[in-house]
Amino acid sequence: MIPLLHDFTGQTVLVFGGGAVGARKARRFAREARVVVVSPEFDDAEEFGGAQLVRASPRSADLPAWLDRATPALVVAATDDAELNAAIEREARERGALVNRADEHGGREPGSVVVPATVREEPVVVAVSTGGTSPALSKHLRERIEPELEGAGAMAELTAELREELRPLAPAVRREAIRSVIETPAVWKDLRSAGAKRPQVVADVIERVVDREGGSP
Repeated sequence: MIPLLHDFTGQTVLVFGGGAVGARKARRFAREARVVVVSPEFDDAEEFGGAQLVRASPRSADLPAWLDRATPALVVAATDDAELNAAIEREARERGALVNRADEHGGREPGSVVVPATVREEPVVVAVSTGGTSPALSKHLRERIEPELEGAGAMAELTAELREELRPLAPAVRREAIRSVIETPAVWKDLRSAGAKRPQVVADVIERVVDREGGSP
């Protein structure tokens, strides 16, 4: 499998299943997409991240109507009925929609979507996946990575600004200056401080690089 990032803004995600797994999937996608969850009952309505909850007991024969109505970009099969999940998968594929089966681990059909464990420090996103074989391991690795990403969002924004500000420099000098900023522990420390603005150490790092490399275009 090849990991990709997909923007679901303005699109619909259709989830079948009102249990804990369905709720977790709904919360994940409700950050961007319109999420509709179909299930005869819901474990806890507050756990679905503001998704639209539809109480219904879909049968295989009903699936075409549900998909026609929602026109989803992604369909999630998270019911406790393997045969129904298989029918949901088939129907989604026939319509060219992405599909995620929550009851399968490994050995997925070509074109399947695996929803990874993610760490977010906007705009930085790190995803961890075991291909669906071990969600527990994905979660464990996510928890180990999470502390390391503190300040990564601020660093991304800072270096984006520097790319524009340092444009008059020769490309090789600009790249070296930005790389040096990223690799300087003191910059990370200051960015992780509450309410920190651009640290003076950034200017010092850039000045050293320019002096060493020469800043003329």
